[in-house]
Amino acid sequence: MTTSSEPAAEPTEQISLRRIAPAVFLPTLIFEIGQGAITPIIALSGRHLGASVGVASLLLAMLGIGQILGDIPAGALAARIGDRRAMMVAAGLAIITLIGCALTRQVWLLGVSVALTGMTNAVFSLARQSYLTEVIPHRLRARALSTLGGTARVGAFIGPFLGALVLRGTSVQGAFWLAVATSVLAGGALLAFPDVPTQDGAVPRSGTPVSFRAVIASHGAVFRTLGAAALMVSAVRGARQTVLPLWSDHLHMSASTTSLIFGIAGAVDMLLFYPSGKVMDVAGRLWVAIPSMLVLAGGFLLLPLTRSLPTLICVAMMLGFGNGIGSGILMTLGADVAPPGARSQFLGIWRVCADTGNASGPVVVSAAAALGSLAAGVVAMGGIGIAAALALGRWVPRWSPYANRRRRR
Repeated sequence: MTTSSEPAAEPTEQISLRRIAPAVFLPTLIFEIGQGAITPIIALSGRHLGASVGVASLLLAMLGIGQILGDIPAGALAARIGDRRAMMVAAGLAIITLIGCALTRQVWLLGVSVALTGMTNAVFSLARQSYLTEVIPHRLRARALSTLGGTARVGAFIGPFLGALVLRGTSVQGAFWLAVATSVLAGGALLAFPDVPTQDGAVPRSGTPVSFRAVIASHGAVFRTLGAAALMVSAVRGARQTVLPLWSDHLHMSASTTSLIFGIAGAVDMLLFYPSGKVMDVAGRLWVAIPSMLVLAGGFLLLPLTRSLPTLICVAMMLGFGNGIGSGILMTLGADVAPPGARSQFLGIWRVCADTGNASGPVVVSAAAALGSLAAGVVAMGGIGIAAALALGRWVPRWSPYANRRRRR
């Protein structure tokens, strides 16, 4: 047991992004490749089982609904058994739920399996965030969490392409079997690489069994203010993935052209996750959070003005840039304000705010489109982006000790 502060500092200096990569980033990359592979296939699989277009769309939404429903149980599980064990449990349960997706021949069972898969993703996502928050020193926190978010995006980007290769020789169920394989590999990676010691030299363990009611009661002001800002941020970022294909279709562009535009925006997005974390660590969270929302808001407000492929590509790249520079911002803010004694439970509630916003953003745009004014929905999301920037400017300095270099507590 350490009795002085000098020896305890040694493990902290040894911790680096490279050192934690095999235990944290590699399993995340592998797991997200599988999730990315099944995302474009869920609705198609429902159609093959006889579902209508509306029901098939609902099946895809079940993935996000399952993730929202799983956030709080994920926090409870991680607090009880530990973050790393929760990740292994999530990988194991994902194997079962994905096999259910591949083998089912009934639409309602597919919906249940997809929702349960979303819940396993919630456990894996929360546990890796909580684990990384505990083991990484504060000076590297934003870079570590933005790299975690960037790794997940890379996996989600690779997944559909790898799934397309698998589907060339199989039925649509082949994507689910690919995800089963990646879940097995992610679990194997977790078993193969040991825990990284925490900043005090200890191995990460489960948190104190604090009730969610107690966490909400003691941190209600955080959720009402900064949590509301996080919800708006997620809504804007989630809507980005809906408005691009919808506006491309509005301009009567082909599916291949739409995919190209989406891919260009995704490529710009993925290139920026590490610079984003570097700026947050060096200058403070606000130097990334506010510009990210303002750039995204500007992209939404400019989108209805596009009338050609070059202008649409420029706006798509602008949206990708705005989303990319904000990589990891919500995970970083959650880590900044999470109480050490109830970290997993707090992050479970925090992720409910973020995931609810991520699901509601596309709903706002889709509802506006259904009412006959897609442009109005896009402009509304631009307004929400501006409101999110204002909310972040108001509440991040109050709650985060790393809002900027002059406001470090």
